[in-house]
Amino acid sequence: MSIVESNGKNARFVREDGLAAGIAALAEPVITELGYRLVRVKVSARDGTTVQIMADKEGGGFAIEDCTLISRRLSPLLDVHDPMPGGYFLEVSSPGIDRPLVRPSDFEDWAGFEAKVELREMLAGRRRFRGIVDGYENGEARLKIEIDGMEGKQVIGLPVHLIHEARLIVTDELIKASLSRKPEIELDVEDEPENGEGADDGSKTPT
Repeated sequence: MSIVESNGKNARFVREDGLAAGIAALAEPVITELGYRLVRVKVSARDGTTVQIMADKEGGGFAIEDCTLISRRLSPLLDVHDPMPGGYFLEVSSPGIDRPLVRPSDFEDWAGFEAKVELREMLAGRRRFRGIVDGYENGEARLKIEIDGMEGKQVIGLPVHLIHEARLIVTDELIKASLSRKPEIELDVEDEPENGEGADDGSKTPT
């Protein structure tokens, strides 16, 4: 994935590369129109070829019915535009508890919870950081971390355009908070286009 700076706290600063970028360009307007938010698109070799589309809903409460709705809307669109060579499985899922942080607003929504961040290049002699999310300010994701030689946790700013990947770390506190926020499901809806026709929702059949 490549990273681009965004204008607005609700715009993704993560952008896909290659085939995933083309799928994201097709999927994101549809997902937005339905009232959801695209989190990421990933193409993998799992079970042949799998296109995973991860989405959520602002405020939480993303359920299996939401996955089904997105899957049914995207399947015919992807069939028409055919962004993938050959057959593939389409999988729509929620971000799960250890969700990726892909928007500036994610660092505000999940402030107080532990996360790990990997940068595209070195910053202050390191690329990987782990600490407590402390919000977003002036183009930077804020993180409370321990620094050798300094007492207590220090707040640092990581420019979002340098972030390669950021993700929450599962802790007891995060699990409790997720349950109290109308917990997001970890189930997937998988749908495979075959010869221009989508498979039944929830099914997965070889091409």
